[in-house]
Amino acid sequence: MNVSRDIYWIVFVCILLIAGVVVIQWLQADGKASTIPKSLVTTWKEDPRTSRAFTWYTEDPTIQGIVQIAKGTDAADLNAEGVSVWSAVSTVIDTGKGKQQGVHKAEVTGLESGTEYIYRVGSGEAGGWSQPAIFKTEEDDIKSFTWINVTDSQGEVESDFDYWGKVLDQAFRIFPDSRFIVHNGDLTEEPEDEAGWDYFFNKAEKWVSRIPLLPVTGNHDEINEDADRFTSHFNLPNNGAKDSNPGTTYSIDYGNAHFVFLNTESNIKGQKKWLREDLKKNTKEWTIVAIHRPAYGGNSYEKIEDWVKVFDEFGVDLVLQGHNHEYSRSFPLKNGKIVNEGQGTVYVTTNTTGPKFNEKKSDQFYQAMHFQNNKGMFAGITIQGGMLTYQAYDVEGQKLDEFTLEH
Repeated sequence: MNVSRDIYWIVFVCILLIAGVVVIQWLQADGKASTIPKSLVTTWKEDPRTSRAFTWYTEDPTIQGIVQIAKGTDAADLNAEGVSVWSAVSTVIDTGKGKQQGVHKAEVTGLESGTEYIYRVGSGEAGGWSQPAIFKTEEDDIKSFTWINVTDSQGEVESDFDYWGKVLDQAFRIFPDSRFIVHNGDLTEEPEDEAGWDYFFNKAEKWVSRIPLLPVTGNHDEINEDADRFTSHFNLPNNGAKDSNPGTTYSIDYGNAHFVFLNTESNIKGQKKWLREDLKKNTKEWTIVAIHRPAYGGNSYEKIEDWVKVFDEFGVDLVLQGHNHEYSRSFPLKNGKIVNEGQGTVYVTTNTTGPKFNEKKSDQFYQAMHFQNNKGMFAGITIQGGMLTYQAYDVEGQKLDEFTLEH
């Protein structure tokens, strides 16, 4: 009896020891991996000529983040004595199931316009750095530039985001000199699922670590007026509408264009007041608005009718939309009617960059182009002085629509 009891305790202790070793090894491995930045994305908070903003996550919530940056393209300069170092604001976020991760946001200012810089982000410790990436600041008085428009990547599993990455790769093959990306919302299916965010950024890493990604808030990004998980991933201008979730409304200038980002999910009336004040101060030749639920896009979101009146009042040139998962482009519109070219606003929904497609809705009187091709799409939009050219392609590189606007 005593022998059996002794054997029992020996086996029990052995199991505990083995379990302890496994846990320690797991923690050590996890600790090593957790120092590596993930979900790195670059944006702007202020002037694109002189600043750049960054956001990244770490599995280890205790890490304090920094940015190292040097003029030029030589990674060796990041190890040079006196390299410029900027501290991130590092916070902790609960990502569910009792897990916490670190959120790191930094902004570098005082940069030179039209200049290339190389940077990396991390903890400052060996093995805790991102891969070096190169970006270029906006040139002074630039009048010609291109950006990419995408929407509704909205994936759930990794293969969904493989498709998002494939569409984005094709976009940069056709428009390799694009200066930034405007994403019209619904970046992931479920904002509380951090794995979705990991996939989203991982598949786009080679682009969004260098090219600013400017997001619109979609109905899968803000749910029940909660956008915390969405906004935690981006370091965006804080010049938006009062009483809107910070980071869900903002505006920024690039070249001779003014870009306004609105949130169709909450504070609709409050944004109307802010929108009017923002556009009153606008001095740029071109005005571009980005929203998620469409004003004119196969179906229309009635709650934003007052926004459309402001678009008409201030002569907004182009409204980029999402949500409908099909392609739609309007004739120039003003006061709800088709008008001559150059006298109204064009509204476009560029299908989706994810694998989810809706059935084609009924054609509307205002649609110049309307189809469902069941393929991921993107647009390259170029401003050259007083001309704007919009070109829409599918994931295979086939051009499906093109139009120009002139001032």
